[in-house]
Amino acid sequence: MILDQLSIPIVLAPLAGGGSTPRLTAAVSEAGGFGFLAAGYLTAPVLAERLAQTRALTSAPIGVNVFVPGSPAAPGIVEAYAATLADDAREAGVELGVPRFDDDDWTAKIDLLLEAPVPVVSFTFGCPDRAVIDGLHEAGSEVWVTVTTPPEARYAASQGADALVAQGIEAGGHRSSFLDDPAGAGDGLGLLSLLQLAGADASVPLVAAGGISTGGAVAAVLAAGAAAAQIGTAFLRCPEAGTADVYRQALAGTGTTALTRAFTGRLARGIGNRFLDRHTAAAPVAYPEIHYLTAPLRAAGRASGDSGLVNLWAGQSHQLSTDIPAGRLVRELAAQARTACQRAAERLAGGGLGG
Repeated sequence: MILDQLSIPIVLAPLAGGGSTPRLTAAVSEAGGFGFLAAGYLTAPVLAERLAQTRALTSAPIGVNVFVPGSPAAPGIVEAYAATLADDAREAGVELGVPRFDDDDWTAKIDLLLEAPVPVVSFTFGCPDRAVIDGLHEAGSEVWVTVTTPPEARYAASQGADALVAQGIEAGGHRSSFLDDPAGAGDGLGLLSLLQLAGADASVPLVAAGGISTGGAVAAVLAAGAAAAQIGTAFLRCPEAGTADVYRQALAGTGTTALTRAFTGRLARGIGNRFLDRHTAAAPVAYPEIHYLTAPLRAAGRASGDSGLVNLWAGQSHQLSTDIPAGRLVRELAAQARTACQRAAERLAGGGLGG
């Protein structure tokens, strides 16, 4: 299994929507971790191009993350929400986008990954059908599924998943819940609780995700039973990441994060700003329709440097991110984790904290 082959148990989160680049994926894998390339929001031909670019940069194992399609929004709710965005569009000098439902080129991407296999294919927003998992296994790929609850973990394992990415509520970006249920918004499990609960009956390895920005946090999740730590926000300021300048500046700041559907229609954690504050309360469950609706606003914010219009996805510990190269970050986190584990072992042995 790939997790057993890593010299450093650190996994790069997919970072769909801008942060993911072939250079970033390759840098993490070259450093001894495991880099994912995001397929989300890309067509299959563009994904094929990015895969080729990544493979030209590294011969180390890499993975691809794919969004599992959902269901169309309820009639009328997107139009009602769009009406509340009129002032924002006027202030930004743009027209709102045309909302639409699509499956993110699902079939073509799966076909591509069956024809040109990668070591790992991971899934977000649900667990694919057993036939898809079996097909990827036959092609030689491991299948990882991102989960947010013990029932999701049990289901994904029963369908043949080789590993589970346990995403705590601290994580930045979209919640990976199989069902985006407004009734449970904000009630998600913290990462350590999820690791303990899912690990109590886990039949496959767990990869921990959510708010991990330091080597001490890496050590903590390994001690709690994870086989590796998946890290996203901490890599967004690395020079290899495709993060917009206005986004990088926000990540370096001290803004607090909140959960919102305002930008995409799916629950996600981002740094609070004007758009999030204005529209979170009214935003319905409507993904990806609202993603397309707000796209021109977000693009205008990135172009003008107006952080108030941009979806600033970030985990709860984003203030600890740095702008060092990705490979160096992997190595520094590993060194910090080793030190943290040693300190913990000394403490448990009765040696105190030292110093």
